[in-house]
Amino acid sequence: MEPIRILIADDHAVIRSGLRLLLDAQLDMKVVGEAGTGEETVEKTEALQPDILLLDIAMPGLNGLEAARQIRQRVPQVRIIVLTMYDDDAYLRQFLEIGAAGYVLKKAADTELVNAIQAVHRGEPFIYPSLMGQLIDSYLKQPSPVRGRESSEELSSRESEVLQLVALGYTSQQIADQLSISVNTVETHRAHIMEKLGLRGRAQLVRYALAKGLLKSGSD
Repeated sequence: MEPIRILIADDHAVIRSGLRLLLDAQLDMKVVGEAGTGEETVEKTEALQPDILLLDIAMPGLNGLEAARQIRQRVPQVRIIVLTMYDDDAYLRQFLEIGAAGYVLKKAADTELVNAIQAVHRGEPFIYPSLMGQLIDSYLKQPSPVRGRESSEELSSRESEVLQLVALGYTSQQIADQLSISVNTVETHRAHIMEKLGLRGRAQLVRYALAKGLLKSGSD
């Protein structure tokens, strides 16, 4: 039987190396490539045609959400497993809407990832158990979407950029590097955003950004 061909997409080389060691040690799996940016992920997925793509959310350049959208359009047969540190059902819902087949937390990669890959390769979805519980609970409660405060103050273009990156899971330092501004400026923008919108915490920022379509590309 041919091994499951896997492409690893993560912006940290150390994480990619660790995942490669874990997966190449499995008799039924083979890592066929690695990618460190969103654009490289799309290109290598098209070129290598792996069975499984392991995809991080916070990728430089093209973010994981947009990379997944493009891959689903260009290489629909590739099955996507999101491997991330973010245990927020808002991210999970967005990736499920795109058509991802699995969602695994990095903290559990050593115990859950092999099972997830095998399940997804068989055509079964795999969602990390605690997140499945969150998802079911949120549907049962049917919460209203976070809309934010109705305010005459609109977000500036820079604030919208910061909000998008915060919602995608980027740290303040990563946002500062990407936008060529200081970390203090990032924190100031974040405070202004939350004050203008009447939101508290990253989870509400994520839900607001999803509701407003800020995590989609302009071409969607």
